[in-house]
Amino acid sequence: MSQWNSEQYLKFKKQRTQPAIDLAKRIPIEHPKNILDIGCGPGNSTSVLKKMFPNANILGVDSSENMIKRAKESYSDIDFRLCDVTTELDTLDEYDIIFSNACLQWIPNHKEFIPRLFTKLNKNGVLAVQMPMNGQETLFKIISDVTSDPKWNFSSMKLETNETLLPDEYFDILSCCSNNYDIWETIYYHNMPSVEAMVEWVKGTRLRPYLNAVDKETAESIEKEITERAIRTYNKQSNGEYIFKFRRFFFIAIKSN
Repeated sequence: MSQWNSEQYLKFKKQRTQPAIDLAKRIPIEHPKNILDIGCGPGNSTSVLKKMFPNANILGVDSSENMIKRAKESYSDIDFRLCDVTTELDTLDEYDIIFSNACLQWIPNHKEFIPRLFTKLNKNGVLAVQMPMNGQETLFKIISDVTSDPKWNFSSMKLETNETLLPDEYFDILSCCSNNYDIWETIYYHNMPSVEAMVEWVKGTRLRPYLNAVDKETAESIEKEITERAIRTYNKQSNGEYIFKFRRFFFIAIKSN
């Protein structure tokens, strides 16, 4: 697995945290006792939960040592643990809320994994999830086009999964696990100072597996090609900034008893 960089990720902390706030506000539990934050990263999403549910026992888990180290340094009043939920989910307790902000797209086999998450919920527990769905956004199309070029040889490499199902498929998954769930989407219009800033954003997430899989010179060439294509494609707004549209998919489901 390629390494995560908390410093790179947190360059856009405000924008990355807002969806966690929006998701947490929709959770229909007033006084949860135990909360699990899957893919807590550097702790920004877990901090949102701590502010909203100050009396709950909250555990943030992530498979990245770098992220967990940063989370522990930043939020000493919250419990964080290095944990790969794809293999260690059964070692965790049961929770009133299982929360995941921008993480599950890195975990494969959602038709099997999401029902497994429901088994770790207490009676009337809530599963709250947000995932990016940006395949049709301009910058992500450019990334897909550039990284699929045979000259980089990515087809011969085993890279991390970064995929989601269709919304209708999540509807079917949830309907088998819950009789009370909500699904929605939000497109965030982020104002960015430059196209280079947009590329800097995706270097911390979508581009990360590709850049980490090659040497520094090749990584710089990939970044340059993506940036040059994006500059030719995006239009500057009247105030000199650029709009970075970011589509996010949400759901909240209560465990059926």
